[in-house]
Amino acid sequence: MADELCSPAMTPLGIGLIGLGRHGMRYVRHLGEPSLGARLVAVCRRDAAQGRAVSTQHGARFFQEYEELIADPRVDAVVVVTPPSLCLPICLAAVRAKKPLLIEKPLACTAADARAMVEAAGQGGVPLMTAHTLRFDRAVLALKSQLASAGPRRYLALTNRVEPRPDVLRDPKDYGGRGALLEIGIHQLDLIRFLTGEEVAEVRCEVDRPAPGAAELRALVSARTDGGLPCIVDVSRVAGGRVGRAEWIGAEEQLSADWYQHRVRRVSAGNVVTEQAVEDVPTVEAALRAFCEALARAVPMPVTGVDGLRAVEIAEACYESAESGRVVRLVR
Repeated sequence: MADELCSPAMTPLGIGLIGLGRHGMRYVRHLGEPSLGARLVAVCRRDAAQGRAVSTQHGARFFQEYEELIADPRVDAVVVVTPPSLCLPICLAAVRAKKPLLIEKPLACTAADARAMVEAAGQGGVPLMTAHTLRFDRAVLALKSQLASAGPRRYLALTNRVEPRPDVLRDPKDYGGRGALLEIGIHQLDLIRFLTGEEVAEVRCEVDRPAPGAAELRALVSARTDGGLPCIVDVSRVAGGRVGRAEWIGAEEQLSADWYQHRVRRVSAGNVVTEQAVEDVPTVEAALRAFCEALARAVPMPVTGVDGLRAVEIAEACYESAESGRVVRLVR
């Protein structure tokens, strides 16, 4: 199926995009790249006026209902950039139509929903990729390539702090009532697995909520992989500006990747510091390109549905720990 979907000698892969918010519009821009081997043929948005404006500007068909977009014969593959609360029914509809999916992280609000999506795609033989875009960041990739030089590993620290956005109104149901950890911390929970190559075995988590029952604005996570590596995750929406970095602490060197400043820093014995600037390549474009190339070559997705599921499972364990005040072990 995938060879028929996208071949250099054939018509570009027809992409149907569901979700045209701020992040969805990034996909719209990158789908204009001729080298992708794909083109935007249909868009879906609940706001009909905005949806029609985008469709007119980009020569794509507009649908207000995602079921109609998925059913369109011009749509070969579906990209989903909606709140995670909507991803399960969209995924199941695309699987029934046998159309490959790229779904923005987090894959779902709960592990149960994410598992249902992965199982449906697997049983239906439909390719499913999770857009964990930080896996495509050049600073993160540079850090990963240098891990061996750091010597015996000691621990991993992951930080992502972004500014509050009072100008962005969000329905609490979009993330199942959950906040910063699921919304932006899902990147860091996924990076634990990506950088270590190991599963998370246990977590302890504390969250800070502005009011009882409200979505958290801050989360501090202490995790341990099944290989015994301690990992620390610091996520928040409480301060101005942005800080995003992965720090790998080894016995011989400390490595740090900064995905906002696009730099990799190395601290060696004697406090010798070296810094390397890396290219600022849009990670959305890189993820989209990887999705299209995997379909064209009929190879497994570079970031699978299972990868998306594992990140949501870790997040869910963190929320359980925050509620109980105890260490929670992940059992699969």
